[in-house]
Amino acid sequence: MFTGIITDIGTIREVERDGDMRARIATGYDTSRIDIGASIASDGVCLTVVALGPDWYEVQVSAETVARTNLGGWAPGRRVNLERALRVGDELGGHIVSGHVDGVAEVVSVAEEGDSTRVRLRAPADLARFIAPKGSVALNGTSLTVNEVEGDEFGVNLIPHTKQAATWGEVRVGDRVNLEIDTLARYVARLVEAGGAAPRTPPRTPRSI
Repeated sequence: MFTGIITDIGTIREVERDGDMRARIATGYDTSRIDIGASIASDGVCLTVVALGPDWYEVQVSAETVARTNLGGWAPGRRVNLERALRVGDELGGHIVSGHVDGVAEVVSVAEEGDSTRVRLRAPADLARFIAPKGSVALNGTSLTVNEVEGDEFGVNLIPHTKQAATWGEVRVGDRVNLEIDTLARYVARLVEAGGAAPRTPPRTPRSI
């Protein structure tokens, strides 16, 4: 599990494609404290570390993951958002993120508003219904609050810190972005579709004095 709070920006050094995909990612993490088999969210995708070096780690990406995310566009020099797995006792500063990407959204507009940047994205039709104003989404692994929703499009606001701490300072119209919807939103939608309702607290029986 992750929080959607980016803790490093890595750089793709090498990419090999042979059915699956293998990538080497340069990182500022202390790799002596990373174990083979550890999970690191890379652009929002939970990937398993299969090899380590002094300032890099390698991951193997299945063809299924490549097909469902934007990782097929990885190439040497590309910068990616990184987050190590949540540990017991860590601060939960964003929201619960699984690292299992639901689909890919497309950036349709980018507008500067003071020091911040307003980004509007188009979500896949089957995921748009799970996105609500003031709800949470993970975009390329970053926990962000939804500002507005219109049909299958939604907007987020990027403050200067987010643009500096993650790769969002480089966002452009047409970018394909890994989208993970909020797990809670998914379950609420399923409950509503099933005609269910949240359980009500039973009335308390007065006690005799």
